[in-house]
Amino acid sequence: MIAHYIIQSVFVLVGILSILASVFNWEWFFTAHNSQFIVRNLGRNKARIFYALLGIGMIAAGVYFFLSVQESLAGMK
Repeated sequence: MIAHYIIQSVFVLVGILSILASVFNWEWFFTAHNSQFIVRNLGRNKARIFYALLGIGMIAAGVYFFLSVQESLAGMK
């Protein structure tokens, strides 16, 4: 059961990182090899919006998984 909490935490932390990178326009984030595809195709400002929305989605997924695990644990009792 602890693995579920670790995965949920990773989702939330990655979401927070993505949002912070888009808000503060971190150079290292947007010049990294992995983000260059989005930056080249959308441009820097739209890439920032994309990563902010991606971060919100990651946080929402982490919260959803947390709530569904809590619900399944409550059903077991």
